[in-house]
Amino acid sequence: MQAILVAEEMAASMALNLDNLPSDPLLLILSFLDFRDLVSCSLVSRRLNELTGHNPLWKGLCQKHWLLTEADKAQRGQSWKELFREFYADLGHYINHYTTLKKAWDDLKSYLGQKCPRMIASLKGMSLTEEELDAIEAQIGCKLPNDYRCSYRIHNGQKLVVPGLMGSMALSNHYRSEDLLDIETAAGGFQQRKGMRQCLPLTFCFHTGLSQYMALESTEGRVRNEIFYHCPDQLAQDPSAIDMFITGSSFTEWFTSYVQNVVTGEYPIIRDQIFRYVHDKKCVATTGDITVSVSTSFLPELSSVHPPHFFFTYRIRIEMARSALPESACQLDSRYWKITNANGNVEEVRGPGVVGEFPVMTPGKVHEYASCTTFSTTSEYMEGHYTFHRLKNKEEVFDISIPRFHMVCPPFRESIVRSVCKHFLYCYNNFFKLLHTLLAGR
Repeated sequence: MQAILVAEEMAASMALNLDNLPSDPLLLILSFLDFRDLVSCSLVSRRLNELTGHNPLWKGLCQKHWLLTEADKAQRGQSWKELFREFYADLGHYINHYTTLKKAWDDLKSYLGQKCPRMIASLKGMSLTEEELDAIEAQIGCKLPNDYRCSYRIHNGQKLVVPGLMGSMALSNHYRSEDLLDIETAAGGFQQRKGMRQCLPLTFCFHTGLSQYMALESTEGRVRNEIFYHCPDQLAQDPSAIDMFITGSSFTEWFTSYVQNVVTGEYPIIRDQIFRYVHDKKCVATTGDITVSVSTSFLPELSSVHPPHFFFTYRIRIEMARSALPESACQLDSRYWKITNANGNVEEVRGPGVVGEFPVMTPGKVHEYASCTTFSTTSEYMEGHYTFHRLKNKEEVFDISIPRFHMVCPPFRESIVRSVCKHFLYCYNNFFKLLHTLLAGR
């Protein structure tokens, strides 16, 4: 017991002196701190002030928060700490968004530079300043979301050209291609009309007039920062009755998820354009030497919530294996579809060829085509088969499976006008039920 008391007295009498500690363990500890903690530590003592200025500490923070490289440092001729301070002074408001959005932009430009250089040429080169963004807010009389401002500090959208950066879709008699609007054009399209109040366009299509909008305030049944396609309620007499197909909960989520689909090849590049087809990797079926795969896309500009009319296009790829024997060559004669909607109703369709064609398949050949369908429920699935015959023997007929593929419309929200009407009718009906009950009890 006496030994313990002596040890405690000795420990209490020994003041911890940072000057006596070696630098390496202290630097290791400091490397786990964020920039705010490093600044706080620099105020504790002269020794820590010296150590927190250690360049490798700020190199890691510059890479983490600003994605800076050795090349950036060499170009600017500054220390890592000086670089961090400069970027923080300029972009510190966006430190929670900058890395995610900068990486998305870098990934997108790198991918398009290899796969679709034409698209890179359509991007606007200059980023915006804080003063320019403040002026836009003053012009529209509304605050812009921080992540949206951050993205435009990195890149000011796209020139008004075709094809659009935010994806295309083409059918035989319909074409859509959405540009990512620069801030000035977006501000010019800022909405204050009833039904679309305080909504800022993010995209625009020359051919359809279609835009995706971002709600800058929670009003008229919308949620702040939500992104959507507007869809007039065709059954309402009030032109301000606007339904919405929701495409994102925030600018960051909307933009980064799109970029991810592009750079992973989920959205294919066809004829120098990004096509927004979604391919479920399970939607592949192989029968013998022939493989059939399917991708789908929802077309909001041809759809409506009221009346329920949901328009989808699907793209089918038919491929014969290169290893197939020459005598396996065959020709498609007909198609069969089994279509099941969300209510379980089944429709069967049979017809000659595919979109008026009767493709001949030989080893290594690929045939692709696009078609479309509409339905009145929020989802449906299709499956079926193609019937082929061998070229060397027309009597040899066989079926090739088409995998089941699902089509589900995006989440949507009814207009506030319809919601109010529904609530009124609900109250109205309940009132008369109550009144009937009271009268019956007299």
